[in-house]
Amino acid sequence: MKPAFSVIFLTTLIGAAQGLFLALFTAQLLALFGLLPAQDSGAFYVSGTLLVLVLGSLGLFASFFHLGRPERAWRSAAQWRTSWLSREVIVLPAFLGAAFLYGVFHFFDWKPALLTLPYGRAVDASLLLGGAGSVLALALFVCTGMIYACLPFLREWHSPLTVLNYTLLGGASGFTLATAFAAARAPDLVRFFASWALVLTALALVSRAASLLRNSRLKPKSTLQTAIGIKHPRIVQSAAGFLGGSFNTREFFHGQSATVLRGVKWFFLLTVFVLPAWALAATLAAGSGAAQTLVLAFGVQYLGLLAERWFFFAQANHPQNLYYQAIS
Repeated sequence: MKPAFSVIFLTTLIGAAQGLFLALFTAQLLALFGLLPAQDSGAFYVSGTLLVLVLGSLGLFASFFHLGRPERAWRSAAQWRTSWLSREVIVLPAFLGAAFLYGVFHFFDWKPALLTLPYGRAVDASLLLGGAGSVLALALFVCTGMIYACLPFLREWHSPLTVLNYTLLGGASGFTLATAFAAARAPDLVRFFASWALVLTALALVSRAASLLRNSRLKPKSTLQTAIGIKHPRIVQSAAGFLGGSFNTREFFHGQSATVLRGVKWFFLLTVFVLPAWALAATLAAGSGAAQTLVLAFGVQYLGLLAERWFFFAQANHPQNLYYQAIS
């Protein structure tokens, strides 16, 4: 398939936003039970939520470049009963809305106690909003991954590993960003976020490596003979049947060589997993980390995620390329 950079930016940006929001809510939830130090609402939660909204909004903005008629974007939500794309279109703004309210409640310090725990700690409204936002973030991972995993004719995508990879990669990038954010705003949370960022990065590596191994072993179910209905053992296509290209020849093949694909694959394995894991491990060993170094680690990881997502789309081999082999 031909990678669409608008979708690449959409999925990587909102994935980092979802992961960061999950990190913020996890810190608040554990602080409720005294397992982590409590943080100031304005300096930590409001700033963190603002970063979530910026990333999510940039991803949403990027998605409009993938639309032929952006003014009709609202119609993409109409088929929510059967379409994972429609469900994503609904869940994404719902997630951003919940994150916005979460930030507003912290900004104005609106913390009406809804429930008091036995040891005197109160469950306030911001926690409920954070819980709702976290559920929506996880649902958004599923919706985004299932857009591709539900397509049986693109066998590289048609696997539960697709949804798992979207979730783990988004979580890893979000927690890596949370580590950098904590280094600047909440140093006592750096070790916690770095630990989970390292765990999620390692799990994402296992999951992505499993998908790479699976896809390398796939054998085509169709052949050139079955594609055009001719049983002759030797068929050579000399022309695509027309003088110029078409939508089929432009949009269903990336146009790059196998060497380029191998280079992109090793690049994202290094930048998404190895280098950020090294930076996070160094942070844990030192007990703290410089914000600039951790921001750089997130930047390297995000650059790798762009390459990973490009490879994800490019690796999918559309069956129609059997016919248009002279072009592709």
